[in-house]
Amino acid sequence: MLKIESTKESNHITLHLIGEVDASNSVELDESIIALMEGGEKNILVDGTELQYISSAGLGVFMSYIEDFQEKNISLVIYGLNERVYQVFRILGLDQLIIIKSNKEDALQEI
Repeated sequence: MLKIESTKESNHITLHLIGEVDASNSVELDESIIALMEGGEKNILVDGTELQYISSAGLGVFMSYIEDFQEKNISLVIYGLNERVYQVFRILGLDQLIIIKSNKEDALQEI
C-alpha cells in the first residue's frame, strides 16, 4: 500500500511517500512525478521517512526521469530513507545518480 502526499512550500514541493512502492502501485508515483514536471516544478523533495519498502519497479520510476530532470533543470532530492531502503538505492548505484540526504535540512541545501 502506498500513500503519496504533496506539500507546496515557498521554493519547492515535497512528495511524502508513505508505505511501500512496488509493481502494483509504482504507476501512482510515476503519475505524481509527471504532474509535478508538467506543472513546472523545478525543486522536488521526496520525503522517504515513512517509506518502508521500494521494489525495482519503484526504483525504475526514479531512474526513468534522471535525464528529463537534467534536461529541464529540475532538482530532485530524496531524504529520510531508512537504512534498508537506502541500501537498495546504494546497491544499484542510484545514490550516485540521485541526491540522497539523511534529513530535510540537508536536502533543502541541495535545491
